[in-house]
Amino acid sequence: MLNRRRFTTRMVALAAGLAAMLAAPLPAALAQDTVTVFAAASLKNALDNINAAWKADSGKEATISYAGSSALAKQIEEGAPADVFISADLAWMDYLSQKNLTRKDTEVQLLGNRIVLVAPADSTTEIEIAPGFDLAGTLGDERLAMANTDSVPAGKYGKAALEKLGVWDAVAPRVAQAENVRAALALVAAGEAPLGIVYQTDAAADPAVRIVGTFPQDTHDPIIYPAALTAEAKATDAAAFLDYLKTDTARGLFEEQGFTVLTAN
Repeated sequence: MLNRRRFTTRMVALAAGLAAMLAAPLPAALAQDTVTVFAAASLKNALDNINAAWKADSGKEATISYAGSSALAKQIEEGAPADVFISADLAWMDYLSQKNLTRKDTEVQLLGNRIVLVAPADSTTEIEIAPGFDLAGTLGDERLAMANTDSVPAGKYGKAALEKLGVWDAVAPRVAQAENVRAALALVAAGEAPLGIVYQTDAAADPAVRIVGTFPQDTHDPIIYPAALTAEAKATDAAAFLDYLKTDTARGLFEEQGFTVLTAN
């Protein structure tokens, strides 16, 4: 069992390493024909595959930067050169929309997802998610990995679910909050936390974890990923990339990762 200081040190190191892996470096001056996409960290596997397919189909390639939706929205607000924003919840898209930082006529509800409780793949932990379930007792002195519960969509959904189930107050002191959902996933995959709350798609993408249970959908707001062009989008192919996310090719790649596609064929 790790003591708190050692756990915190390892958590910071894991988060830093994951952030370096997720964040695509942005050149100081991007060519106008390079589409820059800011996307929720949970989309990485699917969007990397879609970007490769778009390149194969069109000969063009987007630059994609992944992070928590809250961090990306704040960067756009501060003038970061994004052409397309894909959030993991409606709230952060609405945040930018209300500030006239998106092109409202391009906003689309793109995907759906679920949140799940995960454990390391070799763990023998079994727990049934139900009102009043003993999550705190299962954790004991160890930690529950979650994305930041105040700002990151996955963390907010997870906290809402635990509150609805009546176990948040007991669990809150044991929560290890990460900067995004993939950082929370990394803590569980590395065995630094025995349990974590992540998206179903994250769990499916990492063989180092297994799903212990799925949270009922009525315990939190619907998980919806909206996408839009930013108000300052300059890349000539930005609209084309956004449209590509609605194609049958993209649908198949999203569904392959476990997302529910909300746009019509």
